[in-house]
Amino acid sequence: MDKIACVTGADRGLGFALALQLARAGYRVFAGRYMPDWHALDEAPPELASRIAPIPLDVASGESVERAAQLIADRAGHIDLLINNAGIAGGHEGSILGPANIDFGLVRRIYEVNAMGPLRVTSALSGLLAKGSGKIVVNISSEAGQINQTWREGWYGYCMSKAALNVQTNIMHNELRKLGGKALAVHPGWMKTYMGGERNENAAIEPEEAAESITNYIQGYIGETAERAHPPFVDYTGAEMPW
Repeated sequence: MDKIACVTGADRGLGFALALQLARAGYRVFAGRYMPDWHALDEAPPELASRIAPIPLDVASGESVERAAQLIADRAGHIDLLINNAGIAGGHEGSILGPANIDFGLVRRIYEVNAMGPLRVTSALSGLLAKGSGKIVVNISSEAGQINQTWREGWYGYCMSKAALNVQTNIMHNELRKLGGKALAVHPGWMKTYMGGERNENAAIEPEEAAESITNYIQGYIGETAERAHPPFVDYTGAEMPW
């Protein structure tokens, strides 16, 4: 039986790099596409393209998620690995003290994608995960979601959404353990991606570097036989992070 993975937000950046890495690792990858005008998925290396299937997927839309789940069910019938990668940022300057006011509509939108999105997708794909051999859910989180390490002033929507995602990962882990599965939260590092709308050339690492390390860690995590009471929260190198 083929190993099946699903990666949300796979149009570009980390999601696209993860889709390529998983294809190299022998997975058939359903790559969630939100931006039809972004053609990286259509231009995957020929040796990997046959293992990557782009599918329309807006994690903020229940209808879109359900359609994607049905498509995967029709084509594969199970999922071994789900990576909830889709995410957005913004509103970093908003402050309770001003001068920039908090854009509560944007905060709500960030929550809808970063926190509700993974919950919506995992719930819709849970039946397919239950039929898989791995039953692994990986949530791409951030150091911004750490409760006891927060240094920022502002960034309310992004930080709060990632903290919510971290709690969600723990609850998912508790549920998946009953099926022989598990969850994982990963901080991918400060990458040269498009989270702010434009590619951040000042960041520390390329998404390909993060994707390779994350994929290697996931493969090791899948191979663990000891059951963990709580999921790991690690950075892209595999170093444990405080919640």
